[in-house]
Amino acid sequence: MENSRIEQIKTFLKENPEDAFLNYALAIEYVGLNRDDEAELIFKRLLENSPAYTATYYHYGKLLQRKALNEEALATFERGIVAAQEQMELHTLAELRTAYNELLYDEE
Repeated sequence: MENSRIEQIKTFLKENPEDAFLNYALAIEYVGLNRDDEAELIFKRLLENSPAYTATYYHYGKLLQRKALNEEALATFERGIVAAQEQMELHTLAELRTAYNELLYDEE
């Protein structure tokens, strides 16, 4: 049985399956439950269908980093930096730059 937040989000998604926030929220719930494969599918779909939804880049990059897919994580952070600059989302931009730099310097 899934938790009530996941059930509620899925109910809302039935009404609006392309809603970026709802899909993002579902992916975050899955991450919190260590259901990374399910979260990854949603993150990938979000990046394809809603590339301007910049919060996705940070959390998907962190998921990739946990899976030791550092090159993919860096590329995700880079794409997110570009998207955040285009959207003028300064907070997200700062988070993505920090995540990128921390991972980059950890690899050296």
